[in-house]
Amino acid sequence: MEFEDKQLFAEHIEEPVLEFGHGQTTDHPKDGLFLYGPRRQNAGVSALRVGVIGTPSGLSLFRDWANEIMGRIQIPPPGPRDKEVRLHLSAFPGLQEAFGISLDPDAFTECEINEKRLETVTRIVNQHEAVSKAADIYVDRVRNHAKNEEQPIDIWIFVVPEFIFERCRRQSRRQGLALEVGEFIKSQKAKFDAPLFAGALDVEGEQVFEDIPDFHRHIKAKLLDLNYTSQLVRETTLKPENFLNLAGHPTRRTQDRATIAWNFCSSLFYKTQADPPWKIANMRPGVCYVGLVFKVLPDHEQGHACCAAQMFLSEGDGVVFRGAVGPWKTEDKTFHLSADAANKLMRMVLETYKDKHGQFPSELFIHGRTSFRNDEWDAFCEAAPPETNIVGVRIRSTTGEMKLFRDGDYPCLRGTALILDERNAYLWSSGFAPRIGTYIGPETPNPLFVTILKSSNDAPEMRTVLQDILGLTKINYNSCNYNDGRPVTIQFADKVGDILIMGSAKNAVRQPFKFYI
Repeated sequence: MEFEDKQLFAEHIEEPVLEFGHGQTTDHPKDGLFLYGPRRQNAGVSALRVGVIGTPSGLSLFRDWANEIMGRIQIPPPGPRDKEVRLHLSAFPGLQEAFGISLDPDAFTECEINEKRLETVTRIVNQHEAVSKAADIYVDRVRNHAKNEEQPIDIWIFVVPEFIFERCRRQSRRQGLALEVGEFIKSQKAKFDAPLFAGALDVEGEQVFEDIPDFHRHIKAKLLDLNYTSQLVRETTLKPENFLNLAGHPTRRTQDRATIAWNFCSSLFYKTQADPPWKIANMRPGVCYVGLVFKVLPDHEQGHACCAAQMFLSEGDGVVFRGAVGPWKTEDKTFHLSADAANKLMRMVLETYKDKHGQFPSELFIHGRTSFRNDEWDAFCEAAPPETNIVGVRIRSTTGEMKLFRDGDYPCLRGTALILDERNAYLWSSGFAPRIGTYIGPETPNPLFVTILKSSNDAPEMRTVLQDILGLTKINYNSCNYNDGRPVTIQFADKVGDILIMGSAKNAVRQPFKFYI
């Protein structure tokens, strides 16, 4: 970008603070939970009602892990190369101490699956069939429990052997395996790198090919209809020292035990409680953020895509809305809704907000990766009442077009901004954070390029938009990190879209965000 000899000055957007129990605030989720607990405390601590599905060894590993996270987990001692205390690591105080919830392994609803059968189906020649059958071995346990048992379950834990991770992803090669013949005889020799077109096979059960062969996506998509949240965890994560290579080292590197516990328990709380463990503090009232998601459907004609919106509030859970499917991919390879589809999607978002708050939002920010066509934007605005200011913001990741250093050689501070004009700015949402004494990243951080595209009323100040974006990097409840590099409206767009285009998710209309992660 050319700056036309304009003199630019770096500004610093202050680190957003978060609110925890008793109305207390701090900028780090781990500090807030350790000192004050989650934002809304339970009156009495009772054990979560947990369903666990896994092989006999997997069930045993998870019971041990549940007992471990009920107690304190220390961070590893400093290594020989560590000159100072590693501030980005925090000891885990225990599930009840940090989150006010507990686990009772003796009360788990355990569903044992046959490891040999699971291993066999993952070797079926047709990978679509292999992944679908592997996922059904797990999901059928959930279906049977929902049908035959009265005991409610707060969350289902799927303990996954490593061969599932290795064989049941879209990019899995499965080389060197003794493959098994499955039910789709006509297609045993075919290689499926992408889902087939609907109706391509004249056999029963061809709906298998409506889903991308990815175990995680299968689980999440199939559980949408069952209305259960879930958490997938690999056996090698639970106890890496049990899985060694020929040299006697763990087969995969994992984070330290305390960090794993923080992340797992944050997700566990988020997926089982009515309110998230923290919120953005001091947020303007009546503000709503919507991230637009477009994902091309692999089993439709070229250019057809599924559109969805992710709505996030500072004080509550996110909601995912599945919009219309249509030819949204244009000749310039960007995505744009028709006026009718844009209007219907925005009405759905606004009505949901009103149902929750009793009134429409005063500000609604639409975050996307591309611009909006005039007819698309007009439809968004027509769906909103006059008191709601609709603001379109484009957030684009950059790769080296702008570099900024501190003291000549060091990454700049997180929150550094170069405001080019009233509509455009660079924001370093990743960078050196004094609170944790480091920059967590593989290379010099690249900024986000932020553009205020349009607004139905007065456009907000750029600093306000940047402050909001920085705050939205701190509400990823699926982990307990100090921050993410992108706002949650953009961070999970691809993951949500990947699940929405699954055939198993075609009936989903609006669901809490926690069901998708």
